[in-house]
Amino acid sequence: MKTKATSCVVAKAAMEKPFKTRTLIPFLTLYNNKTLAHKPYLILNSQEELLLVSPSAFDFKAPSLLLLLMAGMVQEEGSSSVTSSPLQFFSWMSLSPGLGSPYPWLRELKSEERGLCLIQLLVACANHVAAGSIENANIGLEHISHLASPDGDTMQRIAAYFTEALADRMLKGWPGLHKALNSTKISSVTEEILVQKLFFELCPFLKLAYVITNQAIIEAMEGEKMVHIIDLNSSEPAQWINLLQTLSARPEGPPHLRITGIHEQREVLEQMALRLTDEAEKLDIPFQFNPIVSKLENLDLERLRVKTGEALAVNSVLQLHTLLASDDEMLRKNSPSGSKAQNSNNLQRVLQMNNHRTLGEWLEKDPVHVLSPSPDSTSTLSPLSLSASPKMGSFLNALWSLSPKLMVVTEQESNHNGPTLMERVMEALNFYAAMFDCLESTVLSKALIDRQKVEKMLFGEEIKNIIACEGIERKERHEKLEKWILRLELAGFGRVPLSYNGMLQATRLLQSYSYDGYKIKEENGCLVICWQERPLFSVSAWRFRR
Repeated sequence: MKTKATSCVVAKAAMEKPFKTRTLIPFLTLYNNKTLAHKPYLILNSQEELLLVSPSAFDFKAPSLLLLLMAGMVQEEGSSSVTSSPLQFFSWMSLSPGLGSPYPWLRELKSEERGLCLIQLLVACANHVAAGSIENANIGLEHISHLASPDGDTMQRIAAYFTEALADRMLKGWPGLHKALNSTKISSVTEEILVQKLFFELCPFLKLAYVITNQAIIEAMEGEKMVHIIDLNSSEPAQWINLLQTLSARPEGPPHLRITGIHEQREVLEQMALRLTDEAEKLDIPFQFNPIVSKLENLDLERLRVKTGEALAVNSVLQLHTLLASDDEMLRKNSPSGSKAQNSNNLQRVLQMNNHRTLGEWLEKDPVHVLSPSPDSTSTLSPLSLSASPKMGSFLNALWSLSPKLMVVTEQESNHNGPTLMERVMEALNFYAAMFDCLESTVLSKALIDRQKVEKMLFGEEIKNIIACEGIERKERHEKLEKWILRLELAGFGRVPLSYNGMLQATRLLQSYSYDGYKIKEENGCLVICWQERPLFSVSAWRFRR
């Protein structure tokens, strides 16, 4: 097979060749979270030449999909059937060890064109990993290695971390090899604390969540003499320093404040206690810090020491989703294995069901049935099975029994808890493309090293956990606001609309830091933090309801 590289618009001479269009692969870029209608296509013509072609060369309108198309589907002219695997078009690129890419034009692609190829290769490779086709997945990873780089542009960096995650998942098929390769890796608590602090400083998401949460607490605790706050992940003192300063200015005077901080690292809580106690003394606020060293799933609520007469608030920032891992493990032990149908068969059925609905729209409307469960997933692990969440349910019920006056929940606004690998890959590509993009847009060049640390040690590790891990190991089970609303209502909580003042303060914070591209939207009394138009985090408030 011959190859030919062209610009985004094929030369007129090339277009005059007779085409028997066997392959039409729309691509969508991840940059700025916008679709690429009227952008390049890969075409395999009758001479088996691979061309990058502009949609303007054809008498049809490119479909506008939702950020990404499940790329790699082949369609014969005059047929509606999908006839080959996604990696078919790259399988002929046999690579010689030590020689690098046999097609130098791959390295000469412009950033946008290279990004399109990387998306195609990533999705194709993930399909092979999901299907257990190790040889084809290995070919895909080798192709991607010639284009991806943790030091390149946004798409190159994303691809580097996704390929690392896919490779790690493949290696887990050989437990001895996987353990040997990871046996000398040391998890540093200091580094974990550092990267969380960098994320707080470089991106506005946590700052916004803290401002919105604190405003809700101030409003709910108006007139209260004794306030008790349970912080389910007590790692950043900035939130509570701000609250102490606000409480000190109350017309009726500050209340007696007690914060119970929960974290699995003792030194984190010690630093927290030191900072908050020092600030409270400066402001002359009666204050007590109650540290609890524990993982959230092992928390003994008796240690919270809730007292009669206290007005109770619960703060959860990016924590509740971790409890879903325990539920997965329980269900896995008690449920029969799910079906192992091939993804390609389901994709074909999807395409044939409705020619007028894009695959992206179909995924958005009915994600559960698009892809078959991966071999290690059970059919009962659908994110919609909210009632089958014993650990989460019991934890929320226990919090409800404490009669909190307010509970504020911040979570990632994405579904990374799908039952299949491909669902998680596609959702993660969408989410982390926006995260990488906004981080790069926000961080100044002088903070390049800090940005790289956040991408590698935070985003990269989350991506690896979402893609490479299953069962109790998979902690990053992010779910969308609509699921949390249903789950919390089932537990007996009533929604508390977040006030306009909270949104106003968050908007002012964005303006004061000159954060461009970020938006805050109100949805059913909750606030959603967006990059451009893409929701990334949600904040919702709840109260005890009898």
